[in-house]
Amino acid sequence: MDKSLDEIISNKRAGRRPRRSAGTAARGAVLGKPAPTPAQKARAAPAVAAAKAPATPSVTAEKIMVSGLPLDVNEAQVKDLFHQTIGPVREVNLSYNSQGKSKGTAMVHFSRKGDANKAYQQYNNRLIDGNQPMKIDLIVDPIRAVPLASRVAPAPAVATKAAAPTRSGPGNARRRRGAAPRRAPKAAPKTAADLDAEMEDYTAAASAPAAAAPAA
Repeated sequence: MDKSLDEIISNKRAGRRPRRSAGTAARGAVLGKPAPTPAQKARAAPAVAAAKAPATPSVTAEKIMVSGLPLDVNEAQVKDLFHQTIGPVREVNLSYNSQGKSKGTAMVHFSRKGDANKAYQQYNNRLIDGNQPMKIDLIVDPIRAVPLASRVAPAPAVATKAAAPTRSGPGNARRRRGAAPRRAPKAAPKTAADLDAEMEDYTAAASAPAAAAPAA
């Protein structure tokens, strides 16, 4: 008798109980298990809730890839599960190997945007047959993906160099510390003609006051 995938997931194996060692059972019978205090319950509640709540992806998708399916599950069962519990399904493609056997993976395309996220939250890591986890991965269309340019950090700002101070201001007359003082240019050596001209100018200047004085 064929069962739906939802019935397979919710099926629990009856009659099996976890085995306990004789030593553990004996200690529990003698010592007993202490009841947790209210403070311990309050501390444990957020951790338990965080462990049960699946991480919600930040992207909105319409397709999912389901893996970990039993090999006897067909496309009709996969479509029936998500159509009844999530929303209308446009297409289901089950993967097969070269021998025509199922690989246990299927691509599910929902009709409504965002239903893939609902399927991820509801069925990711859910157990099938009580021991086989079902993995849900979101498939994002590359055209609708966030552009890489918007995810790259901007280039660091380049510091601009300060303009060199002008030499005309009064504050710029001071020399920088450690700078060598400027040397005056060396005078060109005088020629004999230059020396004769200087002598003539000196003689003329010395004789001019005597000629200008009145006779006694």
